[in-house]
Amino acid sequence: MDCRDERQDGGFPYVVHHGAVQGVTGSAHEWVVSESASVLIDCGLFQGRDTGPAGASASDLSIDFDISRIQAVVLTHVHIDHVGRLPWLFAAGYDGPVFCSEPSARLLPIVLEDAFKLGISRQPEQVEAFLTLLEARLVAVPYEAWTALPLEGESVFVQLLPAGHILGSASVSCRNSQGHVTVFSGDLGARLAPILRSAQPPYRADCLVIESTYGDRLHEGRAARSARLERALMRAMEDKGTLLIPAFSIGRTQELLYELEGLIHRHRSAPLNEHLDWDELPIILDSPLASRFTRVYRELDDFWDAEALERLDEGRRPLSFEQLLTVDDHDAHQRMVRHLAESARPAVVIAASGMCAGGRIMNYLKAMLTDPRHNLLFVGYQARGTPGRVIQQEGQGGEVVLDGQRYSIAVPVTSISGYSAHGDQRDLLDFVEGMEDWPEEIRVVHGDPKAKAGLKAALEDQYRRRGMSVGVCLPG
Repeated sequence: MDCRDERQDGGFPYVVHHGAVQGVTGSAHEWVVSESASVLIDCGLFQGRDTGPAGASASDLSIDFDISRIQAVVLTHVHIDHVGRLPWLFAAGYDGPVFCSEPSARLLPIVLEDAFKLGISRQPEQVEAFLTLLEARLVAVPYEAWTALPLEGESVFVQLLPAGHILGSASVSCRNSQGHVTVFSGDLGARLAPILRSAQPPYRADCLVIESTYGDRLHEGRAARSARLERALMRAMEDKGTLLIPAFSIGRTQELLYELEGLIHRHRSAPLNEHLDWDELPIILDSPLASRFTRVYRELDDFWDAEALERLDEGRRPLSFEQLLTVDDHDAHQRMVRHLAESARPAVVIAASGMCAGGRIMNYLKAMLTDPRHNLLFVGYQARGTPGRVIQQEGQGGEVVLDGQRYSIAVPVTSISGYSAHGDQRDLLDFVEGMEDWPEEIRVVHGDPKAKAGLKAALEDQYRRRGMSVGVCLPG
């Protein structure tokens, strides 16, 4: 199928992709309504070796596309690879509104404050000025309602539906005055993910832009992945060391805390090894950013799923349990790294970044990778070109370069894909299956080539079995 950005007949609407077509990061998709009006869905950072069609990359995040017709921005969720370039968009001259779900509106300023400090300026007055500007432009909209966008001369509405990826995540349905609907899936979550309500497919779509991070594979079920988490933890305790878990500050961290609380609750007062009971095991959250997100997650329990709310009703605290220790300031972080590296005290450490491309996890890796008493557990996708991908591929006995220095990998390395916040192929197909009217055009983005090709083949087969035809293309 022809996968050019502009339709051959020059008709509207159509989609232009500015990111997440040559990898899984940098999501930015423009829904063009007319010659002078469009909506930008997401504006994310590039990570690793991912690049944009016009050359943007992790080392050059300046806006590399024409923004003159963009009159509104709609965000699917607040992960950095979907929102991290908003400061650059503002700097390029965009002065319109930014729409998102109500939970995302609470979380977004925290994400962008961090992105602004890392990428533009750490000057307090500049950070404060940016956050004030963001607050003035931010528009929180409820799930399910059709919301009018202020596009000059155009009648356009958007609908956000839960996507089950992180708190506040949404798919975005865009409808023009002729009734054409283009749906942007954003990142879709795995079924039965902790805390979150499941993804809700839209009623219909003419065109669907869908992610494909795990488009060619299936995850383990929740029971199996919980069992693997328990085994990884038990192995670390047998090795008499620390279990290191690199995790994104928002989403993955909160799900892990929820699952660890469940394990501790189930085994309370039982021995973990000859020296330690389950309810004595320290769970160390060493990420100020993740701590802030976790507090907001706790405050937004109105958006939790039924199982999580049931735990609250039982008097449990799934995101603030007794064994949870938070490490905030840098000196305390350095002391914790030295203490765990030297003593090999049994503990679980959750620290960002999830792809080991920076953050506090780097200091733990430098101090512990060469000591086989410790264990390393990956619970999320590792993008090409990131240290996390190298460690995952090399495994125990391999090597990795961190900040210019080579380290041997002596720790056992385990990966549990089932803890990914991204749905697997079945979840992605179910998103289409759940629509009343299936799309005639599907554009597969946000995946490595093999994952995109795998999802394309599966979608085409899904339609064939229904006796239907579909045009599936891979932009980029």
